[in-house]
Amino acid sequence: MLVTGRELLLDAQKNGYAVGAFNVNNMEIVQAIIEAAEETNSPVILQASQGGIKYAGIEYIAGLGKIAARNAKVPVALHLDHGTDFDQVMLCIRHGFTSVMIDGSRFPLDENIAYTKKVIEVAKAVGVSVEAELGKIGGTEDHITVDERDATFTDPDEALRFVNETDVDFLAIAVGTAHGVYKGEPKLDFDRIKVIRDKVGIPLVLHGSSGVPEEALKKAIPLGICKINIDTDLRIAFANGVKDFLKSNPDNIDPRKILTPAKNQMKEKIKEKMHIFGSVNRA
Repeated sequence: MLVTGRELLLDAQKNGYAVGAFNVNNMEIVQAIIEAAEETNSPVILQASQGGIKYAGIEYIAGLGKIAARNAKVPVALHLDHGTDFDQVMLCIRHGFTSVMIDGSRFPLDENIAYTKKVIEVAKAVGVSVEAELGKIGGTEDHITVDERDATFTDPDEALRFVNETDVDFLAIAVGTAHGVYKGEPKLDFDRIKVIRDKVGIPLVLHGSSGVPEEALKKAIPLGICKINIDTDLRIAFANGVKDFLKSNPDNIDPRKILTPAKNQMKEKIKEKMHIFGSVNRA
């Protein structure tokens, strides 16, 4: 069933777990996510970045997501990840996304607030939930790159003002994670997570979570993290599945046989994450 991100995250917040948000680019990734969610009885978020939408096309991404959700035995939200352009956000809403992220973190606080409010005014009128971002998360997410020197942690007092003035549904915060492959082990600022949660009261989102140690994720969830984004780990699993198959079957040219191991490796990685997040049997 297709639901909003807000519905999923409010239940996660109430019951002390996190919902996995997994980036999609093609049919096999969507299938892997939904199969993993059904096999673990977990609620789940299918999310597409602007790069993923450019690659597959909005009609394909929206169509795959809506078909998957309609046939799923668990609640599924279809979410825009890192929407930086107002028109892109509106396009996703028109194509049936139930949740969108407007990323105005590149702007000064006042401008970020104004930009976010503009999106929320439209989205909430049609029942679509909204995620925003405060602070700058380092690394690269498709076309968005933040140099490590420019990454800044979320200020708790600014977070309170931001939430009060925008009425955003959930907030992505910068607390030590980064997009892409980590060069070392990330160090999360757990005290900052708790302070922000206590101030704002809404579900918090952790971006750049691929490669974050299991223990760190488990510690962050009861402190207020309710949505955890995973992309890089799926890319690694996908690539490994293809490489392993072709290494053993170098003459095989059937895309169905080549991509099935990739799908299965992604599914196992997603199930592993769902157990870490505590979302198993929460659907």
